[in-house]
Amino acid sequence: MGQNGTSKQGSVKPVIAKGWRQSPAVSWMLMAMFVLLFYFSLSPHVIPETYNISEGSPSDKDIKAPFQIRDEKATRLAEEEAANRIDDTYSIVYTRNESLVDSILQRIEQLNEDDQVTKQEKIDIYLKDIPGRYSTHIDAFVKNNLGNGTYNDSLLAEMSAVAKEQQYTIPDEAFYKMPQLTSEQLSEMRTVAIKIVRKLMGEQLREAETARTQVAELVNASSLSNRTEREIVQELARFAIMPNKFFDKELTDEARVLAKQNTPPVIIKEGDILVKRGEIITPETYKILSDSNLLHDKKSYWPHAGLLILSLMLIIVLYAYLHQSGGINGLKPKYNNAQLLMLWLIFLINIITIEIIALTQTDTASYAGYLAPAALGVMLITLLLDMHLAIISSFVFTILGSIILNTNSNQIFDFKYGFFIIVVSLAAIFSIHKASQRSTILKAGIMVSLFGSLSVMAMLMMSEQLERMPFIYSVAFAFASGLLTAVLVIGLMPFFEITFGILSALKLVELSNPNHPLLRKLLTETPGTYHHSVMVGNLSEAAAESIGADGLLCRVGSFYHDIGKTKRPNYFIENQSNIENPHDSIDPKLSKSIIVAHARDGVDMLKAHNIPKPIRDIAEQHHGTTSLKFFYHKAIKQAEEQGVQHTFTEDNFRYPGPKAQSKEAAVVGIADCVEAAVRSLRNPTVEQVEAMINKIIKSRLDDNQYNECDLTLKELDKIAQSLKESIIGIFHSRIEYPEDVKTKERIN
Repeated sequence: MGQNGTSKQGSVKPVIAKGWRQSPAVSWMLMAMFVLLFYFSLSPHVIPETYNISEGSPSDKDIKAPFQIRDEKATRLAEEEAANRIDDTYSIVYTRNESLVDSILQRIEQLNEDDQVTKQEKIDIYLKDIPGRYSTHIDAFVKNNLGNGTYNDSLLAEMSAVAKEQQYTIPDEAFYKMPQLTSEQLSEMRTVAIKIVRKLMGEQLREAETARTQVAELVNASSLSNRTEREIVQELARFAIMPNKFFDKELTDEARVLAKQNTPPVIIKEGDILVKRGEIITPETYKILSDSNLLHDKKSYWPHAGLLILSLMLIIVLYAYLHQSGGINGLKPKYNNAQLLMLWLIFLINIITIEIIALTQTDTASYAGYLAPAALGVMLITLLLDMHLAIISSFVFTILGSIILNTNSNQIFDFKYGFFIIVVSLAAIFSIHKASQRSTILKAGIMVSLFGSLSVMAMLMMSEQLERMPFIYSVAFAFASGLLTAVLVIGLMPFFEITFGILSALKLVELSNPNHPLLRKLLTETPGTYHHSVMVGNLSEAAAESIGADGLLCRVGSFYHDIGKTKRPNYFIENQSNIENPHDSIDPKLSKSIIVAHARDGVDMLKAHNIPKPIRDIAEQHHGTTSLKFFYHKAIKQAEEQGVQHTFTEDNFRYPGPKAQSKEAAVVGIADCVEAAVRSLRNPTVEQVEAMINKIIKSRLDDNQYNECDLTLKELDKIAQSLKESIIGIFHSRIEYPEDVKTKERIN
């Protein structure tokens, strides 16, 4: 293969690699798919269904309440019934009517003592003055109490009207007997009259006549012995007694308003049938549907706009992290579109599982939501993509789950499910991020079960209502959720690994098992190559980790990178123990063909055993398009010895490539060359090892072997330093330090 062939491969490969996986258009299309996923998965839980019906027409389906709806008409009727059940409120008004009796008796005493006034004149005065004192007493009381806050105005008005209506009329004959009363008699009468009025008015009286009937008995039981005195006191006491318990309209209205306010609204529960199929839409029903925005022509677009904004905000969170980490056309494309598509599928699967669990929830068994495998998505993201991306995603899953599992129509988010999801998600991430075996997934599932159960227990214990059976079911479902999550992750991992060619840490650890058929073949048929591969794995893993590359991939890729040598093991120097080197007796061009073929043969063998593409890429690219200079110079020397003018160039003695397309392939290639070079040295010194590593890296750098991967000069320096430290540690007994060299020189 000439230079043209090598150049062609080197130019085509990057174009293929940068197809749809790195396309900005595909990236934005996937971002839009995320928005649609969030929007359509949340819309049934946020946006109610609308119906195209009209008043007076039959409904073609059962219409159920999508959320709790207040029945305004039924609520008003219930409020009126509650108000009507409130009895009239009556208040007591203390008018101190004993003062009315006292003022009348004082007037009689004053007038009787005046000798200038005739008896008939006195009688006329009494007939005219005394009956009017009743109204005057009431009016004065009302005037004195208006606006002072003791009694409300409506009560005073009611009191005045009722009291005047029940005024007692003193017989005329009583007035004719009054002029004959002496001061001593009036003084005795005053004491008895005031006592009787005070006693009877101390009771609650709605009807004054009830108390007036008791006056005669009380007067007869008094100390008064004179008949006239008893008659006058009896009439004046009856006159002074008035009702003191009156209907209080203001308090009655307040009580009825309060009763209305305390009447619970009539609620149509979520899921109740508003309209049965075939039922005529009445004006009342139509108004309920209209007020609840369930009619197509009354549909509000604000919920749609709000949900769209929420969906955009969620994807902005993911986009910001992906962009900062180099994904989505960032400077360093850590995540390509294939990985973004895988992330979308993980979100889809996790949302579907949560939706399925949400279908099992009822008003009385909302705790079924704790069975949702909420940590499924973050566990897959941690294993297949990145721990930090999983942490960011856990907050998105928390928002999604708290909406999907919410059973309370009066709120959008359910805090208890949000808290449960974030707890199990973080527990899953920190339990599995260093997973090296499949059994680790089950262990992580148990941790999710424990932390999920504890979070549910904590929330329920803090609530005011702690019921036994719901508590047990909630904790049990939360525990089962972790186990269900682990089972689903174990089942889904192979799907993602095969579909997207993902090499998870778990898969890499499995491939590193020495019992793998290819590694057993390598060990038994080419033990020298096997040992070389293990050494390269140790060197490349440390070097890769020093620059932030995938060290585990480098180590496992190193195990398989020379698997093609098992086809012709004796043609490679590490396997030539106690045998003649076959290359000494064959044409250099044939030797070159045999050597370079091991990369292609290795890829074919790896494909046959379904080894993932990243490892195949390392096997194919670890030599890049480097030159086999030994055989090139040997061919030149052979042509000169034969006196033949050669037509080949150094490009004819190069590996076919492609050049390293990733940091991992480049690191393995450097470590492979360095390990072979160190092995060829008998007593290397630290300076020799360092010079040799720098020479190998510089040679490949000058040969443009890193043009198609994103290694920087700073990273190459870190790789060189790491390789030097690893080699000194591995070959410690063979490497001579400067002090050892000086000691030998003095001895010699």
